[in-house]
Amino acid sequence: METENLLGRFLRARRERLQPEDIGMPVGARRRVSGLRREEVAQLAGVSTDYYIRLEQGRERHPSDQVVDALARALELDDDAAAHLHRLAHPAVDARRTARGPEEVGDALLRMMAAWPHTPALVLGRRLTVLAANALGEALFAGHAYSDDLVRLVFLDPDARTFYPDWDRAALNTVGALRANIGTDYDDPDLIDLVGELSLKSAEFRELWARHDIRQKTHETKRFHHPLVGELILHYESLTVNSAPGQQLVVYQAEPGSPSEERLSLLGSLTA
Repeated sequence: METENLLGRFLRARRERLQPEDIGMPVGARRRVSGLRREEVAQLAGVSTDYYIRLEQGRERHPSDQVVDALARALELDDDAAAHLHRLAHPAVDARRTARGPEEVGDALLRMMAAWPHTPALVLGRRLTVLAANALGEALFAGHAYSDDLVRLVFLDPDARTFYPDWDRAALNTVGALRANIGTDYDDPDLIDLVGELSLKSAEFRELWARHDIRQKTHETKRFHHPLVGELILHYESLTVNSAPGQQLVVYQAEPGSPSEERLSLLGSLTA
């Protein structure tokens, strides 16, 4: 995984994904590039073509906030991707860099999760590894080769496409969440090992990693097919752990009175 010129790589990846017809531009008879041309992005952003080329090539690395905002509009970035573009343009030493070492979950948080016997809860680390889980959270993800690592679970576990019936969506969101969570800390040795392993073993991961999608893990409704209780439709909320930068508390709930609530209760009984 190359860590040089992160800003330029991100701009190029997003430019190549945006088609002229997506933004109402006429499609020429002969286009030799995928996506928009550099001069087209420059025109949309109101900057010179030469300046934009310098940004992509890494010869200009610190555009102003106004230019970054204009580029985000030109590339039709959503809020998460636009925020990531700002971080790449103005990198700073953040808590994620200073917190590398072992990721430990505080005792108070462990006690709080243990007090939720009917609610699956996990604490995820910077690279979406499961740092801790309550009993029902462990039961929800139990039985897989990579139950303690959500990225490897999605892309390397032989049961992943059964466990996640909407696997394509899960894969897209997982890679986007990984990029969002690591911020600009691409020289983290453990992250380099993770991306290297997955790039070798999973063509799907390689393709999605190259897209540079940014999807902050916040809330979503997900489908699971659990080997013990069958289909579960659960809504999760992801909360940042302010006492441990980089950690996320993820809490799952079923719709009250739904079959998923009954099956979740059964799962708790089976694994008690």
